[in-house]
Amino acid sequence: MTSQSPPIYFYLPQADWPVGNMLESVNSYREVYKNCRSDGTLNWILQTYLRLKEDGFPCELVGSMPTEGIVVAGLSSVPSDLRPGSKLLIVVPYGDKTPHPYAQVHIVQNSREILKPYRLLGDRYLSPGEKYYIPHWPQPALIPRNPDRGDRFETIAFFGREVNIVPEFKHPQWHEQLGHLGLQWRLISNVEYWNDYSEVDAVLAVRSFNKQGDYYWKPASKLYNAWHAGVPAILGCESAYQAERKSDLDYIEVASLDATLSALKQLRDDPELRRAIVANGRMRAAETQPEKLIARWRTFFADVAVPAYERWCNGSEWTRETFLMRRQLAIETQEMRKNLQQVRNRLKLRSRLQSLRTKLRRA
Repeated sequence: MTSQSPPIYFYLPQADWPVGNMLESVNSYREVYKNCRSDGTLNWILQTYLRLKEDGFPCELVGSMPTEGIVVAGLSSVPSDLRPGSKLLIVVPYGDKTPHPYAQVHIVQNSREILKPYRLLGDRYLSPGEKYYIPHWPQPALIPRNPDRGDRFETIAFFGREVNIVPEFKHPQWHEQLGHLGLQWRLISNVEYWNDYSEVDAVLAVRSFNKQGDYYWKPASKLYNAWHAGVPAILGCESAYQAERKSDLDYIEVASLDATLSALKQLRDDPELRRAIVANGRMRAAETQPEKLIARWRTFFADVAVPAYERWCNGSEWTRETFLMRRQLAIETQEMRKNLQQVRNRLKLRSRLQSLRTKLRRA
């Protein structure tokens, strides 16, 4: 970055600023994060700002949307109809939601999503350079597995919202199956405890046993956290995990209930395998240490955001208007498709009702 670089802002609406000393440092942020909302905005915006600021990077946290400069803002914080002016570049980390209609650059949390079309706008309207991958920060204030547990293998846990776990793991029979293996199941759905792996011996996270469900918009966070926590991970067939995989020791992939039970039995019976997985995870965790992710953010601003800002500002009015018109067309096209699908669904329903009435009359 040079002295001529544009101002860089992290935008969090003033009404969403947390109380207390959370804005002072990364350490204070870790301490009170668990008491705040968990929609990802704080992690993407506030934590990134604090880490970059502490690293000496020139940036500012603001509570109102600037009209000039590079602005990094959470999707929920930016009105969907906000169109950037001639001196404003909007960067939106949009997580597992849809992208912002008019943001010039988006940050995604799964490297495979770079290759996919936008879920809202369609790839015909966007260039590949408008999406950039940066891994999500690991869980703030993460408490690793207690080393005093030694080779114990008893507690299997899922960290996250219950809606995001395969139905088979919610059935009472699942507890019985684990009980036969001498294991206990913990479903940790309360965000307040998502950082505590101290009494956990393995992580299990499967959204679906459908091999086609690659979930290219989801991050590899559960894998990163397992590495940092020092526990083996048994995970579903998701693209984010597969993109990170370098060896069989990174995690165990399962595509069925039987395969899951087999993986748990294998881990239970082979402490040497568990130790090898944990040691490998310790090395892999180095890739998502804060200093590594800070470097990636610095590279993003230097190589992506600043050049994009200069192209936007130095481009002609016609170029900027064309960009916005293409986005508007994409939105309108998407709405038309939704409306047409609704019409088709109504016609199908009407046809089924008519067929049913005909059958009833003939009966």
